[in-house]
Formats: sequence, C-alpha cells, structure tokens
Amino acid sequence: MRKLFLFTLFSLSIGNLFAQKSGYWQQQVDYKMDVTMDVKNYQYKGKQELVYTNNSSDTLKKVYYHLYNNAFQPGSEMDARLQTIKDPDGRMVTKIKVDGIDVKESRIKNLKPNEIGYLKISNFKQDGVSAVAKEVGTILEVTLAKPILPNSKTTFTLDFDGQVPLQIRRSGRNNAEGIELSMAQWYPKMAEFDFEGWHADPYIAREFHGVWGNFDVKITIDKDYTLGGSGYLQTPNEIGHGYQDAGVTVVYPKKAKTLTWHFIAPMVHDFTWAADKNYVHDVVKGPNDVDLHFFYKNTPAVVENWKKLEPLMVKVMDFYNKIVGDYPYKQYSFIQGGDGGMEYAMCTLMLGNGKLEGMLGTAAHELGHSWFQHILASNESKHPWMDEGFTSYIEDLALNELNVKKEENPFKGNYATYYKLVESGKEQPLSTHGDRYDENRPYSIASYVKGSLFLSQLIYVIGQDNVNKTLKKYYQEFKFKHPSPNDIKRTAERVSGANLDWYLVDWTETLNTIDYGIKDIKENADKTTVTLERIGRTPMPIDLLVEYTDGSKESFYIPLRMMSFEKENPTPAITRTVLNDWAWAYPTFEFNISKPKGSIKKITIDPSGLMADIKQANNVYEVK
Repeated sequence: MRKLFLFTLFSLSIGNLFAQKSGYWQQQVDYKMDVTMDVKNYQYKGKQELVYTNNSSDTLKKVYYHLYNNAFQPGSEMDARLQTIKDPDGRMVTKIKVDGIDVKESRIKNLKPNEIGYLKISNFKQDGVSAVAKEVGTILEVTLAKPILPNSKTTFTLDFDGQVPLQIRRSGRNNAEGIELSMAQWYPKMAEFDFEGWHADPYIAREFHGVWGNFDVKITIDKDYTLGGSGYLQTPNEIGHGYQDAGVTVVYPKKAKTLTWHFIAPMVHDFTWAADKNYVHDVVKGPNDVDLHFFYKNTPAVVENWKKLEPLMVKVMDFYNKIVGDYPYKQYSFIQGGDGGMEYAMCTLMLGNGKLEGMLGTAAHELGHSWFQHILASNESKHPWMDEGFTSYIEDLALNELNVKKEENPFKGNYATYYKLVESGKEQPLSTHGDRYDENRPYSIASYVKGSLFLSQLIYVIGQDNVNKTLKKYYQEFKFKHPSPNDIKRTAERVSGANLDWYLVDWTETLNTIDYGIKDIKENADKTTVTLERIGRTPMPIDLLVEYTDGSKESFYIPLRMMSFEKENPTPAITRTVLNDWAWAYPTFEFNISKPKGSIKKITIDPSGLMADIKQANNVYEVK
C-alpha cells in the first residue's frame, strides 16, 4: 500500500505541475529491468522493457540510448580526452617514466579485455517488431520500426550484456577503498529529447542528463552481497542485510546461492546501486519520516566516522528542506563506493575512508544534488553551473549552519577562487558545454564556484529575502521538470520585480567582469563630492558605506537603471540614502556627502563582499 500511495502521489503532483505550466512538456520513460550479475567475472546479463511516452509535438523516427560503460575501453573518446587534455583527472591517470620524465598516462589505455567496460545490445524490438540498433561509441542509435507520433506511447524491448570495468571514474569494480561493485550508469539509458531536440552526448567523464520516469528493477546476485541504491526495496524480509523489519528472521533455502533484489524507484531519471560483501548497513530516521540509509565498510576507523556522520546528515537534510523545499521521497542512501562523490537518484556513491570533515563536505554536497539535479533536473551537461553551483551554494550555507562559530560571509573563499580564475586568463563562459572546457580546473571553478556566486551575488543584487523566496518558488514550480537558466532568472524576476536579463547574460554567457572604483573625493564647501567609476563591462547597483571620524556610519544606494528596481536596505540599523540611478552607458557617477571631507574616515563600495568585483583595492578610500 505504501508503494502504491507513492506512485499515486507522484502522478498527481506531476499532473498538477504540467497543468500549471501550459505549453511545457517533457518525455516519460517507464523501465522494467531484470538483471543477473556474475560476481566471478563481473559480467551481467539483463532484459529491459521501456515504455516511452512522446509528449512532444514532434514525430520521432529515431531514438538514442546512452551506453556509458563503453567509455571504459582503450581508444574511446574518454581515453582520447585523457591523453590530450592539459590537466587530466588525477584519479584517471597513472604516472610513468618516459626518457626519465614523469608523464601521466590514461588508466583506460591499458585496460585488458577482462578489465574494460562494455554494454552490448541485442534483440532490439519496438512493439514486438525488430528495429535497427547501431552502437556508436557510448551511444546507441535506433532507427525505429515505426515513427512515434505526438502524444503516443511505444514499447521497446532489448537484451543487454555488460561488463563492469575496473574502477576508473565514478562507476566500476574494486575501487581504491575496496568496494566491489559501484553500478552507476550501468544500463542502456534513454537519451533526453526536449524542446531543443536530442541530447545524445558522448560520455567523456563529465555530467549526465536523463528522462523522468519510473523504474522497476530486479537484480539477482550472490546472496553474500549487500546492496544499496536508488528506489525502495520491495522484498526486505526475503533479503535481510539490515533491510528486514525488526524481529523477522531471514531463512535462505539451503541450496540458494543467490538473492533477487527487487527495487521500485518512482519518478526519477536514473537508477544506481552498489554492492559489497562487507557492508555495514545502518538506517537512521530523518526529517519528515525519511529513512536515511548508510552503507560502508566494516573496519574500525571507517565505522567510527560513519557513525558520527549519520546524525549530521539528519541536520543537513532538515536544513535543505527549510531553505529549498521538502525532500519528496521517503528514502535516501549514503553509500561508500565510486570515487570522490557523485549524485544519483535517491542516493550518492562517495569515498568513506577519509577524515570526518571531508566526508561531511562530500555528503552534504551530494545530498544537496537531490534538490539541484535530481528534483530540479537541469541539463547538467549543457549547464553544469546550475546543479554544481547551486548545490555548492546550499552546501556552504548548511556547513556554516553546523559550525559553532558562524561566518558572516560563508562564500568568501569562492570569491577569491573566482578572482584567481579571471587572473589566469583560462576562464570560459558558463554557457560553455561541460565537455568543451579546455582544462579540468577552469571547468570546476566555473561550474562549482562561479555557479555558486550566481546565487550569493544575487543576494547583493535583489536582497537576501528575495533570494530565499526565489529558491523556494523555483523548487515548487520546477520540481520533477527540466528547468533552464532562463527559469531561475524569471523566477527571481517574478519574486523581486527586478529586471535581471542583463545579469543572466553577463554572468553566464560572457567573460565580462565587474570592476567599480572610487575615482575621486573632493572637498566641496561643507560637503564632499564623491566620483565613482565603472571599469568593468558588467553593470551593478552600488551599495556604499561611509564611516566617519566620530564613529557614526551612513550608507548610500545607487540603483542600476536597467533593473528598474530598488533593493531594501540590507543594514536597517544604518541610515541609507537612495541616490539617482546609474545607467550603464555613463562611465562615472557623482554624488555629494553632506559632511566635509575631513570628517570621513573610510568609504567602501560593497561592504558585504557579495559583489564579485575583481579588483578590490579601488573599492576603498581610507584615511590612515
């Protein structure tokens, strides 16, 4: 009854969302998969039935699937990228000596046939009729037996053979911490088709994009393994391994060597699992009766840190619920596996042998992705800053909330990192596709840091209260959908009343920077005339604080003309004067302070530190 209720609830909520947004559509997929894993050779066989609903106005003659495992083969695009990028991911390369010089070599390059990953597709049919399916690297191109008409459904069936690669990146077998199976992006996965067309991107180690749907998955594996991952286990009393109800004893048939784990995951856009014979499995009750599952290796140092992590993650989930919106599922799993940390539907795979502080940061970040990617499912391949950046923003807020001593500006380090990227000359616009960055580090800083600054700087632009309301409205209007950059911008506009197109364009589509300065301060009888200048291309409203020699303070606010907006005073305890607006075309702005120059101790542009002005030195005038 519980699972039926969940499906009904999701169906109703999605229907209501579509009704609210006339003209919006998204495709729907419903998977049924039955998989058998051979743990001796790390190969698996599966059958997949996929009901595809075409909610678009297009007639589809082809469809595309992702075959992510095929990336882990010598000569793949991922292998080629590792061999040519200037700063390859350290987890994916090994150091070798060539003529006495250290050289980084792709770990994929030398994989043996029994170590590579693959997905092989056979017996592809559409509504029982054979269709032509062609493997092209990590993509399966399918020419349909019959076109899929608008607002119609079709059923695809196929068989697949897979091999789990040695763990190179995120998924695979036998990772550095000894986790046997990290099964991420392991099945033939339908590519996304939306108003922009097909998103059948090859996999070269960046991000993912998937179609919303329901998953019904059966996994048969050696009975000694414990599994965790996406979805709700349907047969906990048959499985054991910490899943069964209290007081129930699991009795396996004497000759049974395997168990079949049956999971249902409603309204998600991927399905991930991990397995190990040595997992400890804890269940902790989280906010709103959500079960938080923890799977980790049974070694003393690991156990101690994971036990400490568990209550902290209850607090983090509660914080995210309050600042964004309630987590909608009744389960989430933190699983030791993969490398670093990576978000998946209803779970994360993360490393677990490190220090508690590092584990907390990783777990908080990956849990944050449940809101920004696995509920607000932006296209993270095209716009990685929307999920990585927004997740980093709420992660910084959550970790600061857990600190005994709170930072006034928990994003301060992000600004410093962004300034260094600008100085390096290696920055590329946030509108760059995730796969098209020249180097890994500029990609990471752009996506995680500059993406986070989009929101923290928005506090400076429209005010903290409006940003808080924007996140909650964005979540309510776009959950279980595929929001675009314009959607977060328009949500902020509707909440605040400000015009923000300039902000989205300059910050995400260009390399324009912010640089304002105090150009001149002159005595003017019993007044002081201050001249400000805009040096950078990106316009901004200006908050300015004046501190006097007698210890008093006052602030000035210069609205940006193209915003047609006046921000509320962020420091009500300090008297503020709202000046005339400043239009972008004018390089300077002049105003008077009604006190003589000698009474001024200090003038500061943006005392909050939330405006990403790349040259801070000219933001302050100070008498010393």
